[in-house]
Amino acid sequence: MSNNIQDATDASLPIFKVERVQLQFSIASDFVAAQVANNVLVLALSTGRILRIDLDNPGDIDDIDLPKKSAEVGLIRRMFLDPSASHLIITTTLGENFYLHTQSRQPKALARLKGVSIESIAWNPSLPTASTREILVGASDGNLYEVYIEPSSEFYRSQDKYLKAVYKCRDGPVTGLWVDSIPGRPDIRRIMVATPTKLLHFVGRIGRHGAEGSGSVFSKLFETEAPTLQDAPQGLRPAPSGMVVSPDSSEAFPVESVDADRIFAWLSSQGVFYGKLHTHTSSSNLGSSVFNDSKLLSRSQIPASESASGRKKLTQEPIADVALSQWHILCFIEGRIVAIQRLDGRVVHDQVVLEPGESALCLLTDQKKNTFWLFTAQEIYEIVVTDEDRNVWEIMLKGQQYDMASRYARSTAQKDAVAAASGDHLISKGQYLEAAVVYGKSSRSFEQVALTFIDLGEQDALRKYLLTKLGTYKKSSIMQRVMLASWLIEIFMSKLNSLDDTITTKAQLTEKANTADTKDELTIVRKEFHDFVVKYKTDLDRNTTYEIISSHGREQELLSYATAIDDYNYVLAYWVQRERWQESLDVLRQQTDPTIFYKYSSVLMAHVATELVDILMRHPDLNSCNLIPALLYYNKDNPIPLAQNQAIRYLNFCINQLHSTDAAIHNTLISIYASNPDPSESALLAYLSTQSLHSTPAYDADFAFRLCIQHSRVQSAVHIYSSMGDYASAVALALKHDQIDLAAHVADRPSSSSDPDLRKKLWLAVARKVISQQGVGSIKTAIDFLKRCDLLRIEDLIPFFPDFVVIDDFKDEICAALESYSRSIAALDAEMDASAATAESVRNDIKALDRRYAIVEPGERCRVCELPLLSRQFFVFPSCQHGFHSDCLGRKVLEGSGLTVRGRIRELQASIGRGGRREKEARELDALVAQACILCGDLAIKLIEEPFISNADDNAEWAI
Repeated sequence: MSNNIQDATDASLPIFKVERVQLQFSIASDFVAAQVANNVLVLALSTGRILRIDLDNPGDIDDIDLPKKSAEVGLIRRMFLDPSASHLIITTTLGENFYLHTQSRQPKALARLKGVSIESIAWNPSLPTASTREILVGASDGNLYEVYIEPSSEFYRSQDKYLKAVYKCRDGPVTGLWVDSIPGRPDIRRIMVATPTKLLHFVGRIGRHGAEGSGSVFSKLFETEAPTLQDAPQGLRPAPSGMVVSPDSSEAFPVESVDADRIFAWLSSQGVFYGKLHTHTSSSNLGSSVFNDSKLLSRSQIPASESASGRKKLTQEPIADVALSQWHILCFIEGRIVAIQRLDGRVVHDQVVLEPGESALCLLTDQKKNTFWLFTAQEIYEIVVTDEDRNVWEIMLKGQQYDMASRYARSTAQKDAVAAASGDHLISKGQYLEAAVVYGKSSRSFEQVALTFIDLGEQDALRKYLLTKLGTYKKSSIMQRVMLASWLIEIFMSKLNSLDDTITTKAQLTEKANTADTKDELTIVRKEFHDFVVKYKTDLDRNTTYEIISSHGREQELLSYATAIDDYNYVLAYWVQRERWQESLDVLRQQTDPTIFYKYSSVLMAHVATELVDILMRHPDLNSCNLIPALLYYNKDNPIPLAQNQAIRYLNFCINQLHSTDAAIHNTLISIYASNPDPSESALLAYLSTQSLHSTPAYDADFAFRLCIQHSRVQSAVHIYSSMGDYASAVALALKHDQIDLAAHVADRPSSSSDPDLRKKLWLAVARKVISQQGVGSIKTAIDFLKRCDLLRIEDLIPFFPDFVVIDDFKDEICAALESYSRSIAALDAEMDASAATAESVRNDIKALDRRYAIVEPGERCRVCELPLLSRQFFVFPSCQHGFHSDCLGRKVLEGSGLTVRGRIRELQASIGRGGRREKEARELDALVAQACILCGDLAIKLIEEPFISNADDNAEWAI
């Protein structure tokens, strides 16, 4: 394991490196004080100037002077900057104190703090705020003050609202202060007070006044609470003293993810006393818990300083200053920066920074940015930290803190080393399940780990290990994943059988045996198996898995696996074989694959037809033709009333709801209707009648007709003939089966007006059948029946009567027929007499025409042009004595005639003008022109609509 640890460690770069900071400006005087916070650097010069530098923008420097000269207030001795870099307090050698806000460049004197030599400040944990709120100030005389500073732009207004002494340390100056709050308890504060010989830990409730800044909040705590003390005897010679706290957590490893407690370090003559600032312990024991868990880093644990010759110095100087990083203690000793890993006390860095005899001002930490700085009178050094936590995992591993080690391990080799060591440790403690999980994430030999659990008989741990290991393999490792998954199936089956055997054995041994725990475990393992097959179903070979589970007789697990891989064929087959119809339907309801419906519809129709049809009707996307075999099988040997027939219900759904026009669907419905033992044809006829409303029926007429004949469905067959327009065959079929009323109904289908001969022919066929029927009074009944057709006459029926029929049976009908004929003959005679009279009248009119004439007087004028009529060719109408010139009459006839007559007149005139057959064309033209007088005939009637005044007339002539 040690080799793995060494290989996993990355030591390519040093953790700490001290680098000189090159300033971008020159400074003529020495530094006397410095502070760093939130990437803001504040330098105090011996001349009394203060430089405030934003390290994010180092070119922007605030050059600030104290309001009074150094001769009046003294040199700047120390500065205190809050973690947010918002508030700066400056103290001088003559006891003058000033306050500077981050947004101001004018320090203001703190009147109430005049004469107080400040050694340390504890900032309020609620910062940043506009004011400092309540802060604690430690003085060199051992007094502890509570101050509230609120910046003000008014010149005469004091910056410090109040000052109150809250505690007195009897053994020297207050060299360090810290205040923080306890999580979840906002009214509780912890206060750490450091002097050169004592470290005091206070915990208590603070007081609250009406308005913020109106009075002290820490007085109550110091008055009511006794501190927990940690002593450090004074050494033979004075030693530096102070207290620091670790900075905020870095972004790489937030404190919240590992440990929320900060680290404190108290520098005294004994060395560095450090530990965690616990927050989870009760208030009464918090101080004892902090000090009891703390450690002392003595000067002797730090490598001795060497002289210029390389020998160890006889007298070792004490630690001059201390700072805390996340994991290390930084010590400044005789010009050296020494970094000690606080977890194991190992020195990880020792670098000489200053020349012999050169001293440092301070060693500072930027709590917000996790940067570290060393200041001298002329130089600034930055302690650069690189991967500070790189070795934390190794230290945690050596301390058997495996969870923490795993959290800080970065590389694969590191994590593997932690996992292997953690697994070995858990095996030694008998925690096999926990070890299985850890081993599964390590690279420890698979065979070694598996054999270890097998030898120990820990099947549960082996199962957990295989599950974990399976999750680490890549998808590309197909063979390994399949083998592990198959082995896990075998282990699951063995475990389930073992639990079943345990339950059965306990029940057999005693009736009162408590098997509840075993049953609960069985339920848990079954759920674990189900989750496993759902998650890793792609890694399981189907046939192998079925074989393994079947070999153990685990039917429930078979179904669980089949369901997980969507093998619903298997699940359905399983339930169908056991005739568990409800379970089969439950599975079918979840399906969307049409092939499953087609495959199992036959058997399910035979047993749960109603429920199956309900399911099928919810899947309109199914190909109904593929379900026809199931529907026919359902009706094969199972005579079911039509009203309860589920096949008919589904087919009607396809036709009426899905509007199927597939002939197979319609033919199947006709087949079921026709073959049903119910003698009624109403359902079949209703279907056929509905189809006859369409231009083209969807069923096969020949097929339907054969079915109807086969099953003696005469009415339906006759309906099919009728729908095809073959009325003769329809009547013949009806008469063949003695369905006379049906035949008569069909015979009336052809219209008397459209095809009277066909209708008469059909009725004659019906008459032959009716008359041929035997029985008393049959002739009379036949005569009455045949009166329904008005086309039949008695003479049409006589040939159908038997030779020896008695005429008395239809004497009345014969007499009525003879009378009808007599009336018809008389009517014809009257018509003939009227026609003869009309012909005679016509002949007389023709003779009279030969004798008609008209007398034209010499002065007679044309009724159109008013010129003498005898001046040229003219026409005279004898009936009215009106005369017209032939051309005037022709012109008027052309104006008043229709397009056809007008066109013909023009054709004849053109033909005569060209020298055609003049006599014939002239006679035709005269006939058209002189057909009627234009003043007495139809043309005059048409002129009624024309106005008296035309457009050519002069309107003035009509004026009255």
